Amino acid sequence: MCGRFTYSQDRQQTAEAFGLDEPPIYQSRYNIAPSNEVLAIVEHPERTREYRRLRWGLIPRWADDPAIGNRLINARCETAATKPSFRDAMRHRHCLVLADGFYEWEKKGRVKQPYYIRMRDGRPFAFAGLWERNDRVPDSPIDTCTILTTDANETIKPIHERMPVILCGQEDYDLWLEGGDALERLWRPYDGVPMTSWPVSRLVNSPRHDAPDCIEAIE
Repeated sequence: MCGRFTYSQDRQQTAEAFGLDEPPIYQSRYNIAPSNEVLAIVEHPERTREYRRLRWGLIPRWADDPAIGNRLINARCETAATKPSFRDAMRHRHCLVLADGFYEWEKKGRVKQPYYIRMRDGRPFAFAGLWERNDRVPDSPIDTCTILTTDANETIKPIHERMPVILCGQEDYDLWLEGGDALERLWRPYDGVPMTSWPVSRLVNSPRHDAPDCIEAIE
């Protein structure tokens, strides 16, 4: 699964990496948690792309209770197309969720040790996301999203059996946003060779703690 992640890239680098006309305005985040706003890119039917803030935890269009989003932060790529909560978004509303690292927890006896995982060169990437607009819940309309997951690669497998679907590079971004018949090739586990991980402090366990020390390595 994917339960926490980070984004702290330079604004101009973000615009260049994701093909945006203008650098988006945002603050660096080191502990993005469910129900937080995430940075995302969506594509409109006329093939124009837009930077947007989405709440993490998808609220389906038909839902009346926003609490359902707390249970829908991730969607398994193998079944999302058939699940009532995700299937309409899977057909029509893909998004890129911007990230430069994420956390997974390894079970060690009765405790769970958090690890930070990123590209070795620190470059940004995107999670394959689905987004939805709900007009039925209080304080609507509200735009929300979920992150697709797949089997873990060789870097992450010792820590956790699942990982987010990672997209890296314009070809992947274009294919995911535009949709089509070749999407399943994006669902394979991202190559573990250019990725690295290290153990971090349990400070990251608290969603209220959002600071650079979340990603500092510990012995």
